[in-house]
Amino acid sequence: MADSDKKALAADVREFLSTRRARITPEQAGLPVYGGNRRVAGLRREEVALLAGMSVDYYIRLERGNLTGASDSVLDALAHALQLDEAERTHLYDLARAATPSGRRPTVTASRVRPTILRLLDSMTDVPAYVRNARFDILAANTLGRALYAPVFDSPLFARRGPVNSARFMFLDPASQEFWIDWEKGANDAVAFLRTETGRAPHDKALTDLIGELTTKSDDFARRWARHDVKFHRSGVKNLHHPLVGDLALPYEAMDLPADPGLRLNFYTPEPDSREREALGMLASWAGTGTVVPAAND
Repeated sequence: MADSDKKALAADVREFLSTRRARITPEQAGLPVYGGNRRVAGLRREEVALLAGMSVDYYIRLERGNLTGASDSVLDALAHALQLDEAERTHLYDLARAATPSGRRPTVTASRVRPTILRLLDSMTDVPAYVRNARFDILAANTLGRALYAPVFDSPLFARRGPVNSARFMFLDPASQEFWIDWEKGANDAVAFLRTETGRAPHDKALTDLIGELTTKSDDFARRWARHDVKFHRSGVKNLHHPLVGDLALPYEAMDLPADPGLRLNFYTPEPDSREREALGMLASWAGTGTVVPAAND
């Protein structure tokens, strides 16, 4: 690992652990509080060490960015002490693996959507669906998916540059604040998803370039990136405003494609007889269905 990569990894570890420590009060951790003059908002380093059952010196070494050789039991104890959720715990393990080259798992990401997946998208004529990678590049979409995300596909950002990327749209196109009704939540989630991916694939140059671009061009992104929040993207409800059919509250699922590392199938499934189902029917009639659009080549 190059010295610059080691320094960047150490900085990520340091900021991740210190921000997790700062958010937990002694009361939340079940610790007694003596006196009223605490210099830190959250736990002190010695309090984390106590909760994790390790020496203060060892915890300080970890928080300074040195996770090399940290055992699973140490990481589990640290995750318990800092009350990490599933995504945060996974991120901590990813950071530790990155610090130990012999334990670094391969992070090859598929770059193309296979014909079988394109045919699957093609068969999904009554729900919007698309395939993206972990950098938010939309690599393929069925016709209804493209129609639903028309404001993204039609953004001037992608007129001369591909692929269509929903994170770039989110932070670099003002139209995104109208498309995503709850833009703040969408922005928080997008940055947390990207932060999660940097732990999984720390040497992905395209990912690094994207983060560098967004950090430089968007204060909103840079501010969120500094929080070191992480999150899994699996299911939920997207609240969108479509210029033709209005406001939509669409349940979604995001499914990994095991044969295509790094790719994910996203689709929206509105309730039967709901206004959203009716709106998607209108959108389908307007757009026509049955043709998958290979978005990366637009």
